[in-house]
Amino acid sequence: MIKYYYKSLRSQHVQELKDYKRGSWIYVEAPTDEEVQYLVSKFKVDPGHIEDALDEDEMPRLEKEEDQTYIFVRYAYKNAEAELVTVPLLFVFSEDIVITVSLVHMPRLDTFLSGKIDFATTQRTKLILQILHEVVEQYDRYINGTSKQIKLIRSRLRGHEISNQDFIDFVLIEDELNEFLAALMPTNATLRRLLRGRYIPLFEEDQDIIEDLLLNNEQSIEACSSNIKSIVNIREAYSSISSNNLNRTMKILTGATVLITLPNVIFGMYGMNIGLPFQHQPWAYAVIVLMSLSLCFFAFTIGRAKRIF
Repeated sequence: MIKYYYKSLRSQHVQELKDYKRGSWIYVEAPTDEEVQYLVSKFKVDPGHIEDALDEDEMPRLEKEEDQTYIFVRYAYKNAEAELVTVPLLFVFSEDIVITVSLVHMPRLDTFLSGKIDFATTQRTKLILQILHEVVEQYDRYINGTSKQIKLIRSRLRGHEISNQDFIDFVLIEDELNEFLAALMPTNATLRRLLRGRYIPLFEEDQDIIEDLLLNNEQSIEACSSNIKSIVNIREAYSSISSNNLNRTMKILTGATVLITLPNVIFGMYGMNIGLPFQHQPWAYAVIVLMSLSLCFFAFTIGRAKRIF
C-alpha cells in the first residue's frame, strides 16, 4: 500500500493525494512486488534497502547512497496475539522526498493523520525527527507498563502469592525487554551519527530534538536494564525462599518419621510371638507406652536442639 500525504505550514489538515506531489510524505505499508518496483523506478530508491525494510529481523542502522539517506529503526507494537514485538521502519530522505516503509500498520503514526501532532510534510527533516520521537515514546510507554507489571508481581512476593503463571509472565517480559534492548542500543548509535549533520541537513532546533531523542532513548535503555535486573532478583529471591521452605519441610518430615518410628520399634518387639519380659504383667502395656513416650520426648528434645523442629 502506497499513500501520499501533504500538509504545509499553513494547512490545518492533512491531505491525502492521489499521486505524488513535491513536498508530500510517501507512506508505504507492506508493499507488494509491483509497488516496490514502482518506488524503485519512480523515486530511484535502492531496491535492496526496501527489501531490508521488509525483513522482520533487520536492525537499526544508517546508510547513504548518493543523494539519498536510509535510516533504519525498529518500532514497538502489539501484534494480533497481544505480544509486544518490534518491526523495522525505514526512512528514505533526499532533497525532495520523504518515504517511510513499514512491514505492518503502526497505530502510533495515526496521530499525525488525526491532527494531534502539528507537523508539515514540507519540513522533511523535522517530519522524520517527529516520527522518531513517536517511536521512542512508544518504547517508553511499553516499558513503563512493564515496570508496573513487575512491581505488582514483586508486591505479591511478600505474601508468597507468586504462581507458576507469574514465572511464565516473567519469561515473556524478559524476552520483550531483551528485544527492546536489541532495538534501542543500535538506535542510539544511529541518532549519534544523525547528530553530525552529514546525513540529513540539521538546523539548531533539529539538533536539540535529536539530543532529546538520545536522552529519552538512553533512559529507555536504562529502564530496560533495570527491569531485567529486577526480574532476575525476584526470581532468585523466590528460588531461595522455595529452597528454604523445602528444607524446613524436609526437616519436619524427617523429625516426624523419627517420632513415628521409635514407638513402632518397641511395639513391634512386643508384638512378636516369642517369650518377652513382663508379658504377663498387667502393667506391661503402660510401661511400654511410657517408654515409647519417653523415647519420643528424648528424640524431640534433641531435634529442637538441632533445630529440626
